Amino acid sequence: MQLATPEQLNATFIALADPTRRAILARLASGDATVMELAEPFSMSQPAISKHLKVLERAGLVSRGRDAQRRPCRLDAKPLEEATKWLETYRQNWEASFQRLDDLLEEMKATAGSKKIKRPQK
Repeated sequence: MQLATPEQLNATFIALADPTRRAILARLASGDATVMELAEPFSMSQPAISKHLKVLERAGLVSRGRDAQRRPCRLDAKPLEEATKWLETYRQNWEASFQRLDDLLEEMKATAGSKKIKRPQK
């Protein structure tokens, strides 16, 4: 499994770090949209949205096409897939660690149960 380069991952995580950019990606997940359509739900200017889009484009998460006079933005999920693969390696490590901890706790319970000390009654 070939993972994304550190630069690609950095760009993806930088893009995902901002809630406005995550909201833009969520909107584009339901279909293409123009910059003006993307700007509608936010209380910010179209140039501010364009700056967010440039960050998303640099990360490869968004591309712009041409549809007559419109320039719709569209989601490109490939960088998200690469980030997920990278995160998955750590999830697998944590799951293995937790499984070892569970096994140890079960072993300790079994050992403690078999070594109960009988106290003398008064």
